[in-house]
Parts: sequence; C-alpha cells; structure tokens
Amino acid sequence: MNSLRDLNSDAVLRFGPYAFHLRQRLILDGDRPLRMGGRALDILQVLVERAGNVVSKDELIAHVWPTSVVEEINLRVHIAALRRALGDGQNGQRYIVNIPQRGYSFIASVQPASAGTQVLIETVQKHQHNLPARLTPVTGRDSMVGSLVRQLPVRRLMTLVGPGGIGKTTVALRVAELLLQHYEDGVWLVDFAAIDDPTRVIDHLTQTLEREIGTTLDGLANRHTLLVLDNCDHLLEHCRTLVEDLLMSAPRLSILVTSREPLQAAEETVQRLPSLTVPPVSALHSVAEAMGYSAVQLFVSRARTRQQGFALREQDLQAVREICRRLDGLPLAIELAAAQIHALALVGLQAQLDNCLQLLTHGRRTAVPRHQTLKAALDWSYERLSLQEQTVLQRLSVLKMSFTLDAAIGVCSCVELKPNQLAELVKRLVAKSLLSMDQVNGTARYRLLNTTRTYALEKLEHSGHLRTFERRYSHYISRARWVSGVQLPMELIE
Repeated sequence: MNSLRDLNSDAVLRFGPYAFHLRQRLILDGDRPLRMGGRALDILQVLVERAGNVVSKDELIAHVWPTSVVEEINLRVHIAALRRALGDGQNGQRYIVNIPQRGYSFIASVQPASAGTQVLIETVQKHQHNLPARLTPVTGRDSMVGSLVRQLPVRRLMTLVGPGGIGKTTVALRVAELLLQHYEDGVWLVDFAAIDDPTRVIDHLTQTLEREIGTTLDGLANRHTLLVLDNCDHLLEHCRTLVEDLLMSAPRLSILVTSREPLQAAEETVQRLPSLTVPPVSALHSVAEAMGYSAVQLFVSRARTRQQGFALREQDLQAVREICRRLDGLPLAIELAAAQIHALALVGLQAQLDNCLQLLTHGRRTAVPRHQTLKAALDWSYERLSLQEQTVLQRLSVLKMSFTLDAAIGVCSCVELKPNQLAELVKRLVAKSLLSMDQVNGTARYRLLNTTRTYALEKLEHSGHLRTFERRYSHYISRARWVSGVQLPMELIE
C-alpha cells in the first residue's frame, strides 16, 4: 500500500500486532494501550499514512512542530522513543528505518482493520473512555500537562483553576488522554456546565456512568479509574461533598476537576493555569525568537487555519506581540482574534483592540456556548457573582494596571461597602479567578486582566456610575500624591 492519506479519520490501521486508531490517537497492542506521547503519535501517523515512502526530516518537523523552531535532535529523540515503544528490531520485525540524507520510512505492511477487528477495537475503545476527539494541537502547555500527568495518580484529587478562556478544559482533556494507559478501568469525562441545579450533581454523574460503562457510583468502589469533572465552579459545595465521598469510598479512584475557583475539598491539590507567554520587546529581533513564546505560537497556528499561506514576518512581530499582550495571553481570546485575520489583517486586529469585546464576538460554532465568544465566557463568570461581587468588580475597573487593597478601598468603598466588607469581596474575586494577586516587596498587589477590565468597565458605564468612580479614582490619586509627597508609580496614574 503506497498511501493511506485518503482513509477516513475513523479508520483503524493494522501493522504487526498493533492497531492504530486514528481518531482516538491511540495505539493498541491487542487490548492494551501503548504509552506514547503526542509528538511521537504525530510522527507515527505521518509515517504510517505514507508507508513505503520516504518522508524527509524537514517535512516531519514542519508537520509535527508547525509553529515552533526545533532542532533535528528533537525529531531523532521522538523517533527513538517510537522504536522502543513498538519493539522495532525485536524478533526481526522492523517498522521505521532511516534513509541517509533523505529522511525516514515506515517499511512494515499497513492495512485497514477488517470489519470484525474494527468492531472489536471500537468496543475496547468504548470501554476505555468517553473523551472527545481532539481537533487541534495543545499549544504551550507541555510543562503543565507533564506535571499533572505525574502528580495526579499519586495525589488523586487535583483541581485546575483559572479564569474563563484560559484553557482549563483543553489541558484537562490532554492530561486525560495521556493517562488512558494508566487507568485500567478507563477515563471518564463528566461536564457539569449544563447543570444549574446543585441537587442534580449526583444524578448527572450517575447517568453518565450508567450510560458509558453501565455502573453506578457504588460500582466505582473497586475500579482503577480517572474521573474528569469539568466546569464545577457554579456547583462548588455539592461537588466538594461528592468528590470527598467518592475518594473515601473508592481507594483506586483519581479525580481531575476544572473550576474557576478551588473546591476547598480535603486533600485537594490546586493548580492554577497561567496565561500563555507573551514575548517582551527584547524578543522581537527575529521570528524564530518570537515563536519561542506560546501566545505567538497559538496566534500563528490559528491564523494559518483561517488564511492560507499566512506567515509571520519580522515586520509583523510588534503587532502580534501587542495583540497577544492586550489579550492577556488568554488562549480563547487569541484564537478568536486569529480567526478574523482574513477579514481584518494584523493592522485591523491591532486597531480594534480597544474594542476587544466587540472584536471577539465571532466565535466557534462547534464550541460550547460559553466558549463561542469572549463575552460569553465573561458573562458565564459575571452572572454567577453575587450582587456585591458584581458591584466591586465594576468599580475596580477604573483602577489602572495593578493596585493595592488600600487603593481599592479608597476608590470603591462607600456606606454600603465598608472597608472590611470590600477586603473580603476582593479576596473572593481572587478566588474566582476574576482578579489576580501577586506579592511585590511584601505587599499584595491586584490586577484585572485587560479583557476583564474592559468588560467590567462597560458594565459600570451601563450602570450610570462610571463618571462617579473615575472622579473618585482621580481624587484618590491626588490625595495619595499630596500625603506621600512623592511621585506615584506610573501604573496608578497612567
């Protein structure tokens, strides 16, 4: 067989004792999944689809690392890992050979699985997981994913925390993919996004388990299983009780949670997901250097899917950096911006950044509603705040750049929101990932993401109180300058 490119993405390809399930990106040796990283699978798929042909090293690198500049040694490392995983060379069976000065070739016979074999493999797959097929590569999260993969089987309960659009679900699903071979009784995704009634948490989990694996909660007691509980932030109390009960009754169970704030459960390990990295101005001397930053990698990758032939040039670096910076390195915002590259071009995108909520309203129709637009993601968080939390978030939007708690109290407190109340509300907004906090020289400093600040500022304007709190902010700055007698930090006055 000279080429298998035209096979459907649901195809199962057989070579030697192995079955390569393309859609699920999984290699089975009989009914046992092989442990294999995402890059190695990417390389294998290219080679298998072109079995019998020589694929150049440059072509493999371009396919597997489309948005990165990597050395040939990276390719050789993954080829070596592939050979080890497949037992290449053992018992006289060869799969991948190096053609000097040309590239690599997959030399084993490759055939589509027979109907009976494919049914068997799909049955095995059904009892392994219910994870959705991943349509795009995961960008800039290798370190985080690797850390979670190593820790989760040991710690058992980990919660991935961050603001809407930061990519919590994407990371959780990638971790789940890589742990498929570890959990012998499967990996199961339960999405709570559509559940508004907290009392339905247990019923929803039970229905998912009965549908997917024909068991009840009690049936988890002796299973070596991973549960991925997605979007738990609006059901915290009931989810906390649920996971504590499950972990106590099922000693071989692990749980990975995604939420905008921690569950505060016993034995919970919280992992905050950071934004993608944005290059500093000093990294704009070359395309290769700028492409070392994950925010730029994601923008370029998504732009290429929307504009054929898109290529990042040195004269584009400043504009792309500014787009990524103003969008806070937030994956959802960057993806939505890149999706409009064909309509606005880089100059148009950069010019529209001040109007980012309107700019990022052309969403992905295949995404869940809260991820189709940036505004939808922010609405999801805002609508689940208490009235007081909404009020404080709005008022904080007049504070530019980072600020101290004293500044927040000086600008936002009033008869209804006394200083001690406001301090507690600020703390709650930090917990809900709507406000970030860093320690600077022993002092806590807070900051709104640019996108969140724009959203909250719009809400404050619609409330009719924008001018009032802009004046309060101006008066606070004037008083602080007079009392201190020193120049204030630029982030407060710009």
